[in-house]
Amino acid sequence: MGISRDSMHKRRATGGKQKTRILDVVYNASNNELVRTQTLVKSAIVQVDAAPFKQWYLTHYGVDIGRKKKAPAAKKDAAEGQEGEATAEETKKSNHVQRKLEKRQQGRTLDPHIEEQFGSGRLLACIASRPGQCGRADGYILEGKELEFYMKKLQRKKGKGAAA
Repeated sequence: MGISRDSMHKRRATGGKQKTRILDVVYNASNNELVRTQTLVKSAIVQVDAAPFKQWYLTHYGVDIGRKKKAPAAKKDAAEGQEGEATAEETKKSNHVQRKLEKRQQGRTLDPHIEEQFGSGRLLACIASRPGQCGRADGYILEGKELEFYMKKLQRKKGKGAAA
């Protein structure tokens, strides 16, 4: 089971498909019962594992997202962090690859909401196919206004659950 789109999506400039695990059904506009029973239906909002997307971002832009920025907490932590970072950057890259990565860096902007989700290791996605018909769940990662809308919905839902 994975979140991906149809084959035309692979040919668009926005990105390609990544197979990933569906972790949780968090919202469904039609029926809350479908959320409670974790039923996968079309246009359900689900949480997916962010690891494959982090890996793609790292290879495409050369930037490791989702990690907390270094804070000078303790010398021991800083020493371990420097060692870990050194191993990540030890891999030698050819001049051509370095130029490509630098060129990609110019237009790179990541929505703060998505960056926050990468930090938690879970991304919100919408199922675009009908999983009961064909046995696979294709979909897309939420971003922009659509992501903000569903984040507000989930916050309200959390607030009601705590009050009840």
